[in-house]
Amino acid sequence: MHRNVTVLLLAASLALMFSGAGIAGPREEQLDKYAGAARAASPAFAGFSAARGKTLHTQAFAGGKPDTPACTSCHGNDTRGAGRNPAGKSIEAMALSASPSRYNDPAKVEKWFKRNCHDVLGRECTPLEKGDWLTFMIGQ
Repeated sequence: MHRNVTVLLLAASLALMFSGAGIAGPREEQLDKYAGAARAASPAFAGFSAARGKTLHTQAFAGGKPDTPACTSCHGNDTRGAGRNPAGKSIEAMALSASPSRYNDPAKVEKWFKRNCHDVLGRECTPLEKGDWLTFMIGQ
């Protein structure tokens, strides 16, 4: 009987080890990609910061379009609420808690970073900025 219990425990341990719990999803894979690029840009990279992401989201920039000086220009101060683009079109809430399907498509994430970073900052966002901002939104 003791041997059967040991075999069952071993089988259960292996099942947990190879279950989906240990497999990263698209958001984590995207963050890993940004982390690799951030590390390549700066060997001092020590991880992403939701606090820096929040600052990026709320800070006003002078380099982008005059009608979109900050992410909050369109997305608003409440990440859990809907926003509006300059033409008045509604934008789904940015916070993952309010929009659970957000950030599952890496190509879409990149598309919107490219467009919005140019509109707000007047340049492409760095991998560190992307990772910080995404970390902030995932935690919201």
